[in-house]
Amino acid sequence: MNPLRHFYSSVLLDAGENIKALSHYLGHSDPGFTLRGCTHLMPSSDARARKAVDSLYEDTGPVPDGPETAQGR
Repeated sequence: MNPLRHFYSSVLLDAGENIKALSHYLGHSDPGFTLRGCTHLMPSSDARARKAVDSLYEDTGPVPDGPETAQGR
């Protein structure tokens, strides 16, 4: 695989793009062909699980839980 196409594929797969869409982007008529060529680029399920849980906490800030919260109701 051309290095640029390899990089493009790995970035999209790491970002969670599905193999069918990637196949279309690469101009492949068969997603199975894409899957056979890109399986080694797909993140492991462990990595996907960690990323999913980590994303839950990325933009959370402190939640007010003092008397001010109760007074606002």
